[in-house]
Amino acid sequence: MKPAYLLLLVTSSAFAADAPKPKAEFQYQTEGIQISRATADEPKVKAFGPETIKAAAKYLDDGAICWVREKTCVNCHTTGPYLSERPALAKQLGMPLEEVLADFVKTVPAEVKPQKETEKDGIKYFGGSWTSIWRSMGLAEWDKHITGSLSPHTERSLQEMFARQSANGSFVSFGEVEIPHITTDFELTLQAARAMTAAPGWLAGLKDPELLAKVEKMKSWLRTAEPKNDFDRILRLQLAFYLPDVVPQPLRDEALALLSSKQHADGGWSLRDMSALNDWHFKISDTVVKLVTSLPDAAKPESDAYMTAFAIVLMRQNNIPASDERIQRALKWLKQEQRVSGRWWMQSLYRGNYSYITYIATAQAMKALALCDELR
Repeated sequence: MKPAYLLLLVTSSAFAADAPKPKAEFQYQTEGIQISRATADEPKVKAFGPETIKAAAKYLDDGAICWVREKTCVNCHTTGPYLSERPALAKQLGMPLEEVLADFVKTVPAEVKPQKETEKDGIKYFGGSWTSIWRSMGLAEWDKHITGSLSPHTERSLQEMFARQSANGSFVSFGEVEIPHITTDFELTLQAARAMTAAPGWLAGLKDPELLAKVEKMKSWLRTAEPKNDFDRILRLQLAFYLPDVVPQPLRDEALALLSSKQHADGGWSLRDMSALNDWHFKISDTVVKLVTSLPDAAKPESDAYMTAFAIVLMRQNNIPASDERIQRALKWLKQEQRVSGRWWMQSLYRGNYSYITYIATAQAMKALALCDELR
């Protein structure tokens, strides 16, 4: 196993440790770059506009490069969202960083080998599946939006990703990381579906009988999987965008109605409305339970940046016009909530030390704004 790829697996295990870490002075830091720790009391922008858009782009670029230089691993909260979302924003924000791409490429194994399934706490899974999926998705999005053609490393990464698919067609989420990423098997399998559909020509040109069978198994599982929570239910809207034949119209209508019903009076949505705490994952640590239940708004969660942005994305991906009243109210909320650093504050529901979900939320907010033609 290559040292860089081994680091991916070691890092994912480290994130699952239960011991809380002290709050750091900086959220991201490397030579020449220091990004202050994300906090709720960071001032909001006076007005959303070209300069605050530039600040958000700089935050995304700087955060990703800090992670590459200091941690050098694929993850679901910084470099993963960066490479999955930033390439599509190249026209509005400029080219994404090739140094991040190179960091992903070096983790692609030179040869795809069979993977060994393991079991822990009664759950069978393939170690490293989520890192393989996020890497494949980021590489595929780069190919789609930057080069326009399928690269050999993306093709090999997708093959390696499918080597980690479970027998029932799903990708099993094991190890507690940032809510909502890497929580339910449906969410993780959806990310794998996105990776394979984003890769230019990969699915259409697929001839390998074994891989074709794996793709059909994935589709079959996604069609019939029992949702773990309301988040899984609304994810059917995104699944319909990537794999339209998998989600019948009645389920799309049901998911949109559910999503709409959860919009707050202020125009936003809250991620914590989407699931009972213990239903996010098969096993929620005491640390996470204590963190979430001790939040000041635990009884009635306030709107947050990630879920508000994601709700806009889901509606736009399902052809709801940007002029729709639900989207307009959400956009107004987002624009008012940007912070002077460029990011959108959000309380992490995993550890709370670095609140990396502010990075996830910022990437999602920029995607939502772009889909509504607001990044001008």
